[in-house]
Amino acid sequence: MLEMSFQAFTDLIIVLDYNGLILDYKRGNLSSQVLPEEIVNRKLQEVFPSPAVEKLEGALRSVQQTGTPVTLEYPFVLANREYWFDVRLAPLSKTHVILTARDISKCRETEIRLKRQMQQLSALRSIDLAISSGLDLNLLLSMLLDQVTGLLKVDAVSILLLNPKTNLLEFTSGKGFRSNILRYTRLKLGEGCAGRVALERKLINVPDLDNNKMDFERSPLFSGENFVAYYGVPLMAKGRVHGVLEIFHRSSLDPDADWLNFLKTISGQAAIAIDNAIMFKELQISNVELNLAYDATIEGLSRALDLRDKETEEHTRRVTDITLKLASTLGVAEKDIIHIRRGAILHDIGKVAIPDQILFKRGPLLDEEWTVMRRHPDIAMQLLSPVTYLSQALDIPHWHHEKWDGTGYPDRLDGERIPFFARLFAFADVYDALTSDRPYRRAWRKPDAIQYIHEQSGKHFDPQIAPAFLELVKTSVV
Repeated sequence: MLEMSFQAFTDLIIVLDYNGLILDYKRGNLSSQVLPEEIVNRKLQEVFPSPAVEKLEGALRSVQQTGTPVTLEYPFVLANREYWFDVRLAPLSKTHVILTARDISKCRETEIRLKRQMQQLSALRSIDLAISSGLDLNLLLSMLLDQVTGLLKVDAVSILLLNPKTNLLEFTSGKGFRSNILRYTRLKLGEGCAGRVALERKLINVPDLDNNKMDFERSPLFSGENFVAYYGVPLMAKGRVHGVLEIFHRSSLDPDADWLNFLKTISGQAAIAIDNAIMFKELQISNVELNLAYDATIEGLSRALDLRDKETEEHTRRVTDITLKLASTLGVAEKDIIHIRRGAILHDIGKVAIPDQILFKRGPLLDEEWTVMRRHPDIAMQLLSPVTYLSQALDIPHWHHEKWDGTGYPDRLDGERIPFFARLFAFADVYDALTSDRPYRRAWRKPDAIQYIHEQSGKHFDPQIAPAFLELVKTSVV
C-alpha cells in the first residue's frame, strides 16, 4: 500500500508520527532542492521553515483529533523564487500520518498572472472611460500614475510633455518622489534619457543608474532618491510624440513580457488622452476665434445701419443691455444669451432697405408709409436667414413687433406663439423708444413709461414676464 502511494506521487511523500518525527519519505526533483539531504528520524521543526512548521503542527493536531485528512497550501522561497506546495495530511494508522506534497508553483503563477492581467484590464478600462468622458487631463494623468505605480509595482513615475512652442520636454505630473527634484525639468530633444526617448521614439531601459548618472544630472537632489532602475517610454499618438512616461525604481527590475506589454499599453492610452486634450484645447481656441469673427461680422452689419441713422446706435446698445439683464433675471441659460445678444444687436437691420423719406420723416407716417416701414422684419429675415450661425438669433429681428393680443406685425402672432426671445426683447424695445427723444416727440418720463408697460401687460406684452421687467426698471438705472 505504502509502495503504491510512493509511486503515485513525484514531489514529496513523508510518513511521520503525531509528534512530527519523520519515519520514511520519498522526494521528487523539486523537494530535493528545498529539503535537507537526509530527513529520516528528524522532526518537522528541523526540516521545514518556521511558518510552514506552524501550519503543519496545527494540521497534525487536527488529523489526530478528528481522524480526517487536512489540506493546506504553503510557499517556500528558494534562490529568490517563490514555490508553492499543496500539502495533504491523512491518517495512515493509529500512530502514523502520511504527508503528501505537490508542487503547484506553475498553477499558482498562472493564477497570479491571470489576476494581474484582470487588474490591468480593469485599469485600462477605467482609463478608457475617463478618456471618453472628457475627464480633466491633470486628473486623468494623476489616475494613470496611480495605476502605473500600483500595477507595475514601481517606486516613482513621472510624465514629461513636449511643449510645441519651445520644443522642450517639461515636467507635468509625478508620483512617488521624495522631493520636487524633477518638477522644474526642461529637456531638449535628445538631451538625457527622456530626451533620447522622445527623439528616437523608442523605449529606453537603464538597469543601473549608478553607471549612467550623466543622464540624470537635471537635479542635484537626484542622487538622494537612490533610484537603481529606469524605464522611459515615448507617448505617441497619430504619429506625433507628445511626451515621455518615466519609471524609476529603488532596486533592480527584471520585468516579464506581461509587465512590458502593460507599460506600453498604458503609455499608449496616456498618449491618446494627451492628444484628445490638445485637440480639445485647439478646438476651444478655434471656437473662440470663430465667435470673435462672428461678433465682428454682426457688429459690422449693425454699423451699416448706425452709419445711416445715428439715432439707432445708442438705441441698439441700450436695448441690448436691458434685454440681457432681463434674460439673466429670468434665469435664461448661458448658451442662449449669445443668441439673444446677436438678435438684439441686429433687431432693426431690416431698416437699411427702408427709403430715407420714410425712415427719417419728422412727422407721423401715412398708412402707405407704415406699410413700407412694417416690411423691415421681413427684410431682416431676407438678409440674415442665409447666415447659418445666426439661425437661433433670428426670432428677435423677425418678430419683435408682434403683440401678445395678436395685433402686431408682420405675422399677427399671439400669446406664446410669439418666440420667447422676441417677447423678452419687446419690453426693452418699447421702453427705450418711449424714454428717448424722437424727431416727432419728446421722451417720456420714466414713471410714465413704467405705467404704460404695466397697462399693456396682457395686451402688447407677455403678462408672465412683465413683473420681472417692471421690477428691473424700477430698481436699476435703465
